[in-house]
Amino acid sequence: MNSESSEPNSEVVPANKIQQKNRRSLLLLIAVFALPIIIAKFALEGEWLATGVTNNGTLLQDELTLTKLGLDASAYNEQWLILYALPATCDIACQKTLETVHNTYVALGKEMPRVTPVALYQNELSSEQLTRISKSQWQLMAMPSLAKQYISKSQVLIVDPLGNAFLSHEIPEDVAQLPQFGKQIIADMKKLLKYSKVG
Repeated sequence: MNSESSEPNSEVVPANKIQQKNRRSLLLLIAVFALPIIIAKFALEGEWLATGVTNNGTLLQDELTLTKLGLDASAYNEQWLILYALPATCDIACQKTLETVHNTYVALGKEMPRVTPVALYQNELSSEQLTRISKSQWQLMAMPSLAKQYISKSQVLIVDPLGNAFLSHEIPEDVAQLPQFGKQIIADMKKLLKYSKVG
């Protein structure tokens, strides 16, 4: 009698245990998928990590194209451009910046044919400056009046093969920082050329 009455009890207990196991498994499964999402959310909101910065230059907020700058995009045959907007007076620091940026262009090596360095000057350059620049691959061009509406300071712009300027590099005030400045431009250019099939 006792053995018969104990059998139904022995069947009920395992069923409860199975339900508890199933619940635990379900909760564990939810935790495995939900926990990384929750941690990622806190990491983004709490700025625990660098927020996906992969470029050294500053992304331009407003649309800026070669056409807006008064330049003929078709003249560059789908080339990437390193566009240096020279200051009103190209002093020693400006000339050293020209050399630094040109060296970054040369450092592109086999990728050089995909890129054109363009320097926009505001005032006529001296014959000595022109002689120095003529030894480089810079394409010199007077800055169009349209460009002056958009470019208020000396800077280096990266322009894609579709004619969109999207990245700006600020010229350092200290000439000693020019080598680091050049490294930043080359790092951005190499990354862009590596992942782009255009140009």
